[in-house]
Amino acid sequence: MVLLFLAGVGVLALRHLRDSESLLVEGCTPWQTYKASLDNNTHKISYGSMDLQFNDRTEFPFFYRTVPNDYSQFSGMIQLLNFFRWNWVGILTSDDEGDQRGSEQLKKEIIRSGSCVAFLEAIPLALFLTDQQIARLDWIFDMIQKSLANVVIMYSTSSYLTSLICNKGHQKFKLAGKQWVLSTAVSSLNELHSIHIPRCVIFNGSLGFAIPKGEILGFKDFLYNIYPSTFPDPFIVQSLWREAFFCELPYRPLPTGFPECTGKERLSDFSVSEFDVDNFRLTYSIYLSVYAMAHALKNMFTVKHQHLEHRIEFLPWKLNQYIKRVRFKTPNGHEILFNENGEVPTTYDIINWVMFSGWAYTSINVGSFNPSAPKDQQLTMNQSAIFWNPHFKQTPRSVCSESCASGYRKVFDKQKPICCFDCFPCAEGEYSNRTDAENCLKCPEDQWPNEKKVECITRLIEFLSYTDPLGAIFTSTAIVFSIVNALVLSIFIKYRDTPLVKANNQELSYILLVFLMLSFLCSLMFIGYPGNVTCLIQQVAFGIIFTIVVSSVLAKTIIVLIAFNATKPRSKLSKWVGTRVSSYLLFLCSSGEVVICIIWLLISPPFPEYDTQSEPGKMILKCNEGSTIAFYSMIGYIGFLAFLSFIVAFLARNLPDSFNEAQHITFSMLVFCSVWISFIPAYLSAKGKYMVAVEIFAILASSAGLLGCIFIPKCYIILFRPDLNTRGHLIEKQNFNKPK
Repeated sequence: MVLLFLAGVGVLALRHLRDSESLLVEGCTPWQTYKASLDNNTHKISYGSMDLQFNDRTEFPFFYRTVPNDYSQFSGMIQLLNFFRWNWVGILTSDDEGDQRGSEQLKKEIIRSGSCVAFLEAIPLALFLTDQQIARLDWIFDMIQKSLANVVIMYSTSSYLTSLICNKGHQKFKLAGKQWVLSTAVSSLNELHSIHIPRCVIFNGSLGFAIPKGEILGFKDFLYNIYPSTFPDPFIVQSLWREAFFCELPYRPLPTGFPECTGKERLSDFSVSEFDVDNFRLTYSIYLSVYAMAHALKNMFTVKHQHLEHRIEFLPWKLNQYIKRVRFKTPNGHEILFNENGEVPTTYDIINWVMFSGWAYTSINVGSFNPSAPKDQQLTMNQSAIFWNPHFKQTPRSVCSESCASGYRKVFDKQKPICCFDCFPCAEGEYSNRTDAENCLKCPEDQWPNEKKVECITRLIEFLSYTDPLGAIFTSTAIVFSIVNALVLSIFIKYRDTPLVKANNQELSYILLVFLMLSFLCSLMFIGYPGNVTCLIQQVAFGIIFTIVVSSVLAKTIIVLIAFNATKPRSKLSKWVGTRVSSYLLFLCSSGEVVICIIWLLISPPFPEYDTQSEPGKMILKCNEGSTIAFYSMIGYIGFLAFLSFIVAFLARNLPDSFNEAQHITFSMLVFCSVWISFIPAYLSAKGKYMVAVEIFAILASSAGLLGCIFIPKCYIILFRPDLNTRGHLIEKQNFNKPK
């Protein structure tokens, strides 16, 4: 209410000083009007204009202001949004050119800070709206009501916007369900105090930036003792009385329809909420502007007087240097000076507009913003002092997408703003221990994410142990087969003088049984903790033992062929009968495997390693073969000998021998080859400890096949059909099988 009055008094005072064309104190007029009033010969000290355009000292060298520019207000708003984590907001402005330019700049700053703007709409400021403008206004209000943005920034240099929204928007639209953030002009002008629309609760709980209050000594008493009759021209208080008391003074009245004032009206009749005379905002800024100009003029005239210039000629351009050097303190200790941008460094109050009485708004100071302070100390908020709109049960939230919890990451859509995203769980082996993580982190090799993927925990170390059910089964099986093998060997030793044992190369049978038993036992080396020594010898021992087993079978088969063909007339093989052919064959075939194993151990020996890929959350401790080529060369060599044994045994299956082993060897080699051919794809597809299990199974199955197919039938004859284990039966069988 008092702004116009104080501005008028201040400007009149200055104009009486000297030249009314060169000195002005200006406020928050629309941009077009304001810029048009500026020229290079006019010194202006604005008490309310915060437009960034006036920072250009080249175009506006004589422009000063007692308020900061809009950029500092934008910084404060962005910090306020970040403080409450509001990253999805709308902006409402007027159709004034300066307002639209400022709101566009505010939008850019908000986006640059990492937040997003849901909408930016301009409302016409005309007092009388056309039908088209009303329809546009209704559309804007409807869009605001439906928007997911719960926070709306009202940026304008016109305080009329609040009245317009209350008049047009509070009945049809539920705009009270939004959290409003008001710009400096709206909050500092205390326009909300003058809203007389019952139950217009749209701005209840809103926050606003405002120029800080300041005390003007003696001004309270001056205002309380104002009478229109005290002024030579009462027209200066005409508008003040009209706005305050809704009446017309008899001095040049306007046809407003208000009754004539009685003369008994006093400003002291108003409550503090309606007319706060203890602290002023823009009124105080006007006070500073007038005082700054007065100090500059005083300093200039003082200097001229000291130089004995009796005739003082006022040159506007000379005043500029004195305004730059203005420096004084207000009665409350506030130091006033202009910086390089022509601005008085100051702070912002953050106020909370609250409606307690049902129609009157009251402002509560809940924080401040100091643009000159260090970045992390600029904003201070007393959150407990804020009264939020009753629509919100707690601090309002305004986000396009809810935060991604720990264990999730944000996935952005290129078609949407950066604040709108989806939340996806972290991939296997990754975690995130903070909200709104854009990328998940990988755990170290020896760790794995917990179930919620919010932290890494130590992986479970696993290997095929003796206590593992699978390991226990294999261990029991190996021991049982070893015992059976030992029993068979003992039977052959006990009945070594019988024709059946003698007829099937007694020494090779002993060697074969001993190494079959070793093959059963060597499978135990694959069970238990894989250490350095274990990894070195398990594959080599398996390869050499199995090579000797298969070589023994091959030698037995070849000896059968030699013995049969040696009985033919003039046979050259007769000289090999009774010699150490079997021993030579066994040594020769085994030597190849030994050479492969030695080269393997020298070039790339096996070693223990942790497999972190096979099973999630576990580390499989296993033996790495070192050289895959050497490993499969060893297996391939055994396979070659087995296949050769199968071919030779197959060719000798029908030889006329009562105790011919060829048929049994053929079947045993068929079983052996089937097992190891199946082993290769199974081994390649298995992971972790199951690779070891596949190899153990192949060892046990193939060894059991050899034992069962070659020796079990002989043990049956020895133990249960001794009538077949005689020399007479052997001769009779030979004569029966001779070709006629």
